[in-house]
Amino acid sequence: MKTRLEARQTDITKLVVDAIVNAANNSLLGGGGVDGAIHRAAGPELLVECRNLGGCATGDAKATRGYRLPAKHVIHTVGPVWNSGDEDAEMGFREEDRLLASCYRKSLEIAAQLELRSIAFPAISTGVFGFPRERAAKIATETVQNYSHENAQPEHVIFCCFDAGTLKIYETLLSLK
Repeated sequence: MKTRLEARQTDITKLVVDAIVNAANNSLLGGGGVDGAIHRAAGPELLVECRNLGGCATGDAKATRGYRLPAKHVIHTVGPVWNSGDEDAEMGFREEDRLLASCYRKSLEIAAQLELRSIAFPAISTGVFGFPRERAAKIATETVQNYSHENAQPEHVIFCCFDAGTLKIYETLLSLK
């Protein structure tokens, strides 16, 4: 079965899906942007559960319940802060790109383990972390499209966009596939 991909400009905290992904910070204890909105909408129980997770490394992901959200689960992932995108001469890749792709892969791995059928991603690292939107969207769509985990792929993936400019980037990338 092929995963259905779509982009929407909407509030991720309102989506009725099995899981929403939180663009979190390393502490997982809330912050600004998407992270703060998810914590506010989920209620104080989310913070209590996050305190027991011991934080999260950049490029990794951890799951909690959704509490007061319409989503059953929140998958918290910590994207990279954009520095310069310098290419590693020996490895031939950019560290920020690798870490961002890892955020999407780790989130999808958790979704597969939990047998989730639908998941919504924000534009990870493109807010205060400063990752260029076009570059981040390309990494996001390619990573999700190339993901394979023993036939345990979500049926539906939503790229949830905060603004019309980001939505247009995702729509363009998805129409090329």
